Amino acid sequence: MRAELLGWAVRGAGLAVGVAFVVGLLLLGQAAARVLLLVFIAVLLASALEPVVGWIRGRTPLGRGSSILVVYALFLAAVVAFVLVVVPAAFNQFNEIVAGLPPLLDRGREWAANIRPQGLSTSLTAILDSVERQLAARPPDTEEVVEVGLTVAEVLVSLVTLLAVVFFWLLEHARLQRFTLAFLPSERRGGAREAWNEIENRLGLWVRGQLILMGTMGVATGLTYTLLGLPSPMLLALIAAVMEAVPLVGPLLGAIPAILVAATVSPELALAVAGIYLVIQLVEGNVLVPLVMRNTIGLSPFLVIVSLLIGGGAGGIVGALLAVPIAAALLAVLERLQARDVPVAQDPGGVESVSRAEADSMAASLPDAATR
Repeated sequence: MRAELLGWAVRGAGLAVGVAFVVGLLLLGQAAARVLLLVFIAVLLASALEPVVGWIRGRTPLGRGSSILVVYALFLAAVVAFVLVVVPAAFNQFNEIVAGLPPLLDRGREWAANIRPQGLSTSLTAILDSVERQLAARPPDTEEVVEVGLTVAEVLVSLVTLLAVVFFWLLEHARLQRFTLAFLPSERRGGAREAWNEIENRLGLWVRGQLILMGTMGVATGLTYTLLGLPSPMLLALIAAVMEAVPLVGPLLGAIPAILVAATVSPELALAVAGIYLVIQLVEGNVLVPLVMRNTIGLSPFLVIVSLLIGGGAGGIVGALLAVPIAAALLAVLERLQARDVPVAQDPGGVESVSRAEADSMAASLPDAATR
């Protein structure tokens, strides 16, 4: 009796320790959510750069470390060039837009004064006056200066940390993979390694697909705004390209600045910009996005939309942004758990189906799908 009680006590203590360990990991993950997000973004970028490293190694006598340094140097050069060339021009165009807002507000007040009923006219005029007060120059508050300085410093630290994590992930990738897979039984390591590599491959494809979509949107809107004679076309195209990465609400956020800037010129130009932007979004959303997502990460449009809705509901914009690559990674794992070589019996609608006995016989002759 004592031995039995002791055995149950040991099991209970083990269960309590296990539960405490899991709870501790969940609390640690919650406290370090921003760090984990930063690491995940770094893995995404590293997965996108990994094929470039392999391409250089296959065509040059350089080793992996030297190839990573070359790729990283090119990556940093592209980032620095973007910051030095595009950002100053966009900032200057932003100042031009701000300088052109007062005439727009004056025309808005004239238009609001003629609206009836009078209560609506008064409300619109008050909104325009409030916007003008917000845009008016005023001496900066000390707390605001400190807050902005801390935010800029935090962004710079996060950027440097992100670049460092990307570099060391590329450098230590093979070693980390071997260390992690060593915890698995030897017969499972080959399949786990293939699943790991497939997940990283899909993550990299997703990043490259997003860059294709962002670049396409930036070029299309930039050419359109330039042909229409819209002020500050580079800045507006950059906003549209960046907002393309934001799921669900990104296209709307990218269109609003362009429409507002066009309204400072004429209402007709604002309507033209809105109409052309809608056409670009329809073509991009119904043709380019399904084509890129299906050909890169292998997700159907249905799974893309469902993952976006679930991610947005669970984590807001950040959750929706990360939903598609996470769904692609889960799909890669699920595909390896499937007996994909065994035909699935089809609904008897004139199509010959496979009997359960035949399917079981074929499955018995195949190796375990989880170890492939």
